[in-house]
Amino acid sequence: MTTATTGLGDARVAAVLDEIARTAESTDPDVMKRAYATAADWPQPPTAEQAAELCAQAALPVHPQVGVFLYQLVRSLRPALVVEFGTSFGASTLYAAAALRDNGGGRVIGSELHPGKADRAREHLERAGLASYADIRTGDAREQLARLPAPIDLLLLDGWKELYLPVLKVLEPALRTGAMVVSDNLPMLPGEFIDHVRAPGGGYLSQPLPLGDGIELSLRLRQAP
Repeated sequence: MTTATTGLGDARVAAVLDEIARTAESTDPDVMKRAYATAADWPQPPTAEQAAELCAQAALPVHPQVGVFLYQLVRSLRPALVVEFGTSFGASTLYAAAALRDNGGGRVIGSELHPGKADRAREHLERAGLASYADIRTGDAREQLARLPAPIDLLLLDGWKELYLPVLKVLEPALRTGAMVVSDNLPMLPGEFIDHVRAPGGGYLSQPLPLGDGIELSLRLRQAP
């Protein structure tokens, strides 16, 4: 039996995804508990800055169901450009980049606020043999993603939930007609974001899907003027 060299069966890709998942399982629950501690939980709960630094230690990967769905979307859409808000340790980037490689081309541009996490994601992509398909930009996504080399074919929103709508509004002019927007962690999404993508006549056809913790899948019906 030979090891697959393409698809999600690629041994290098599978090994890195497994490592990220094991890291998340062992560290994320405690890190996030400390980051979101209140006075009732902890004598001295963290400040906003301390909470942000704690969150930067968490892997927070996409659920495997969502990752496989991303791979399927990329293989089917054959996008030239995938854009991602909230790269973290790069799990979702790996799913997208693996599909781009298997399509024969394309690029995923990720964004990560924390430099340490961005470096970790780049290392994971390198080890998986997918670095040539990805560009991870460090800093505020509203600034780092404001200038893109091509129209967006697929957008993944998986960062700070309160920024989903501001980031989407920055990127809307770059969304081509027919672009797909995948918004992760549906139960945590602000009502304003859901209202925006589900508004009649608002330029999207959007619905929830029961993958992972829930996602919102939105089809861009027309390009912004």
